[in-house]
Amino acid sequence: MTTTAVYPVLMSRDVAAAAAFYRTDLGFETTYDSDWYVSLRLGAFELAILAHDHPTIPEGYGALPAGVIVNIEVDDVDAVHARLAGKPGLTPVLPLRDEDFGQRHFIVAAPDGVLLDIIQPIPATAEYAAAYTADPIDHR
Repeated sequence: MTTTAVYPVLMSRDVAAAAAFYRTDLGFETTYDSDWYVSLRLGAFELAILAHDHPTIPEGYGALPAGVIVNIEVDDVDAVHARLAGKPGLTPVLPLRDEDFGQRHFIVAAPDGVLLDIIQPIPATAEYAAAYTADPIDHR
């Protein structure tokens, strides 16, 4: 099997509004745009938004993405935080902070209950460093 892409598809109540959020606030570009499905790309990374009530969704599975966290690693989390902090429509749910396990990050609530964790990798403390199987600063 040759895999050509793997990406999340987030179900949404309002596809246009959710897609606008990812384009406007995070810089994603649209690669496909319809009223029920929008495919987005940011560099090599893809994300899609799908109407939760579209007929292609099997009956009983049209739930909104509660409990989903989308991690976005950046090279300057402080700059992203300064740009997004206090922006209308963005609800901060975790303030900017450093974690012993090797992240400086903050979390905002995005459309449809998705949480966006904006992360900059930092050195982990000795307690957590051994858990990494690759360089914790560049684990892509």
